Amino acid sequence: MTLIGIVPSWVEEKKITINQDYVEAVLRAGGTPVLFPVTDDREQLSALLDRVDGLLLTGGPDVDPAEYGEKRKPCCGDCSACRDAMELPLCREALARRMPLLAICRGMQILSCVLGGNLYQDLAAQFGTQLRHPRYDVAGDPVHEVEVRPDTLLSSIVGAGPLCVNSRHHQGVRMLGKNLRVNATAPDGLIEGIELPDHPFVLGVQWHPESLSDRYPDHQRLFDAFIRACADNRQPG
Repeated sequence: MTLIGIVPSWVEEKKITINQDYVEAVLRAGGTPVLFPVTDDREQLSALLDRVDGLLLTGGPDVDPAEYGEKRKPCCGDCSACRDAMELPLCREALARRMPLLAICRGMQILSCVLGGNLYQDLAAQFGTQLRHPRYDVAGDPVHEVEVRPDTLLSSIVGAGPLCVNSRHHQGVRMLGKNLRVNATAPDGLIEGIELPDHPFVLGVQWHPESLSDRYPDHQRLFDAFIRACADNRQPG
């Protein structure tokens, strides 16, 4: 049994939720989803990682700009101090353990920030693109292509070249974190995918493959490859 720790969403009324699309994509790939609690207790976080074979960082609200050394601008959206306090150390420890990691949307941004990167607090205000990235009107459907770069982990899973993706984000990676490699870009040049070479499996994507994976095989293949990496990397005993 390959256990996958999934970071939940947090509602300030002290409720945790999870988009069922993440759960179903993991199940289709042969993994067993384990919903983590929201906590900033480092001992608890370490104990949780002891019990799973891989970590899935999910989408959600904006990362607090203070976490990458900036002041919050009016264009920044809602942040979640609870999730930041949990996910940043959780991601750091997973990387230190060389645990397979799949980071989606906010998760990809967390991954880059953990390694010293920073973000556009709002693409329309700071990046100036004509491409509409926040397409919440068609949240589960492809709206633009990304170009997958050859000779990357991502291209080994879905192939190099164009890939149609959905898009529901208003922020993006500006300065890439240390040792990360870009594996996909949008037509406007925005970073849409990242990975960490010389690691068993660290993959971040800015789109939401979980919401496409039931209809588009390439997006399910991301979860299939992640679960295989988790099974291969499982520690004896």
